[in-house]
Amino acid sequence: MKGKQPSPLLGASLESAVCRRLVFVFGDQLTDSTSSFEGFDTERDVILMSECDAETGLGSGEQKHAGRSHKQRIAVFFSAMRDFAVAQAERGRRVRYIRVNDPNNTHAFTGELERTLKQLSPEEIVVTRPGEWRVLDEVESWEDRFGVPVRLCEDDHFYTTPEEFSKWASGRKQLVMEYFYREQRKRLDVLMDGKDPVGGEWNFDKDNRESFKTAPHVHPPQWAEPDEVTLEVIDLVNRRYPDAPGRLDAESFIWPVTRSDALRWLDEFIDKRLGKFGPYEDAMWTGQPFLYHSMLSVALNLKLLDPRECIEKALKAHEIGKAPINSVEGFVRQLLGWREFIRGVYWHEGPDYRDRNSLDQHADLPEFYWTGDTDMRCMAEALEPVLDHAWCHHIPRLMILSGFAMMAGVHPRKVGDWFYAMFADSVDWVTTPNTIGMGMHSDGDAKRPGVVGTKPYAASGKYIGRMSNYCEHCAYDNTKRTDNEGGARPACPFNTFYWDFLIRNHERFKGNNRMAMILKHVDRMSKEEHAEITVAGKSLRKKLGVGPISG
Repeated sequence: MKGKQPSPLLGASLESAVCRRLVFVFGDQLTDSTSSFEGFDTERDVILMSECDAETGLGSGEQKHAGRSHKQRIAVFFSAMRDFAVAQAERGRRVRYIRVNDPNNTHAFTGELERTLKQLSPEEIVVTRPGEWRVLDEVESWEDRFGVPVRLCEDDHFYTTPEEFSKWASGRKQLVMEYFYREQRKRLDVLMDGKDPVGGEWNFDKDNRESFKTAPHVHPPQWAEPDEVTLEVIDLVNRRYPDAPGRLDAESFIWPVTRSDALRWLDEFIDKRLGKFGPYEDAMWTGQPFLYHSMLSVALNLKLLDPRECIEKALKAHEIGKAPINSVEGFVRQLLGWREFIRGVYWHEGPDYRDRNSLDQHADLPEFYWTGDTDMRCMAEALEPVLDHAWCHHIPRLMILSGFAMMAGVHPRKVGDWFYAMFADSVDWVTTPNTIGMGMHSDGDAKRPGVVGTKPYAASGKYIGRMSNYCEHCAYDNTKRTDNEGGARPACPFNTFYWDFLIRNHERFKGNNRMAMILKHVDRMSKEEHAEITVAGKSLRKKLGVGPISG
């Protein structure tokens, strides 16, 4: 496959092609076993794939930087799609592949389907359920628009269908991932000893909150070496999208974009890093953004890997004594629990989910999210791998990048758009609930404090100091709430925004049992302290240029 490029129609000339089924494959459906391939006839069926400028945008277009995704996100999708198309052709399947620089490209899925239908006359269009409400709506319009039957297949990459999740969620006052996860473990007999969980516990979170006392010595991941397809895509993206954010070159592009490279990444994680993943999954350290994390989310969300094979290999590692139960269970929970739960929430809550703003916040995202230009050490450490590789692990995403924006009062949609644009593993079904729901705690309503989480993931600089060494190298003092407390260094912005967030949302959170303890600290503050923190918060938002919280 190295060095090959897909032609417009692989395996047959377009003019002479006979087409029974036209199978439209999206960029996050790159698996041989997708349900839409069932019964595929190499003589009569054709695969349609299309690179589109429209799919490189941010979504809402509200941000100053709206209109382009991270260069590496674009390159990941284009390169993986091209390699997948070649692989399908080598299997004898006919592929119509439209490149982004095709002069006739309409740069929209519907437009490319219409162009293809004018040249082919399929009896049926077959599509696996896409990963976004917007695209699903587009697909569901095709039959009426073009007069060709459209068959929508369920995405069997996942353990649970949206209908099955909605059945589980129906009638529940609160959707709690832990309960869903336990039911999945029982149903699928994963990490079960009869009716009981292996190891006697459903999760081992209490064992998975360690931090490093000294610099860790981690087996460095063996990056995927860009093939000729990827090198051509890198050049294309840099020329076509020169103003897109992020770094992109042969040295910074590390991602597996083929099935074989993805399997190698999985094996390497299982052999070299899974053993210590559990204890240190929440830890951070200066200059080491990858640590013991799997970094498999890109390959999983492209469907180059199946979660079943990932879980199977992790379970085998535990069986032969290569990985402890807390690490294996933590990895299984990410795939069988959190990943399935987040997707279920996305489809269950509906297409308006991404516009929710239950905390009523309207400030802008600070400019340094796009540039990394900040003297906050924790923020700089979190943003560097995002700008360089379109990735960072879940704690910087949740507790630093999302947490800071939430406490500063940024509009959740602006945060969601940024995450969607800047991460190579972003697909709407996973990015939207993780940001709008978990990261920004903005998906609640009158009956529920939140759908994804029952409390906001707000934390002061002390949490960051406990889980990393970032504060040792920072210009700010993580023991101070405001500059009025004296000392040589200014107060940590996380501290200022943390207490300002709790003060302004006191009434909203006071009925939340999980917030009761921390709100007692707010209650013990004097009115003068409240006022001092509120003023400091306003001053800091002005300094950052984020604007007012109120709409």
